[in-house]
Amino acid sequence: MNFIYGFLLLLGCFSITPGVYSVCSINEAPIDIKWVDMVGTCTKRLKDQVQLEISASMTYLAMSAHFARDSISRPGFSKFFSQAADEEREHAIKLIEYLLMRGDVTKNFQQLLTFPLQVSSMTWADGAAALKSALATEVDVTTNIRSIIKHCENPGANAKNDYHLVDWLTGDFLDEQYKGQRDLAGKYTTLQKMMDTYGPIGEFLFDKKLLNGEV
Repeated sequence: MNFIYGFLLLLGCFSITPGVYSVCSINEAPIDIKWVDMVGTCTKRLKDQVQLEISASMTYLAMSAHFARDSISRPGFSKFFSQAADEEREHAIKLIEYLLMRGDVTKNFQQLLTFPLQVSSMTWADGAAALKSALATEVDVTTNIRSIIKHCENPGANAKNDYHLVDWLTGDFLDEQYKGQRDLAGKYTTLQKMMDTYGPIGEFLFDKKLLNGEV
């Protein structure tokens, strides 16, 4: 909870005037910084992952809004992608909390996120197209996490192996990523089979199952 309050305070440091930013600054305490020992390239890659998670969250939020439109009316898909957006945002917060714990998040929070955030699309042809796009998004996220793990296991001849970061990413993130990818692939296959069997009404039936947590 304290982190949330702190994060909201940091957001308040930005000016609402377009293109103009104010900087929130405080006098730093005279603390020995030797305990801050993350390799710079690992820190940079982890910050980039924050950006990627937030972009994925915004993409899923766009999907949720798309399927909630009165002309589409697929409440099951809307609910599913809304929950997916929440999960990606939580991942970004976990990464920020980790960087804060290691003492190396940033001295300038304007550099933590780059705006505008990238969203893959704002409309999708149907539910199958959205699930396929979501799976591609998750694969991109997983691939980037694996690249961070590989790099921070061997960041260079003059740098140390960051065992803690590598273990944390492997245990807390990769397991969930692979399970999420399998879930999306399964949903996509099930939907395709239902549409092959029942035609356009297959998506309607799948949406009902999705809404009730039956698939």
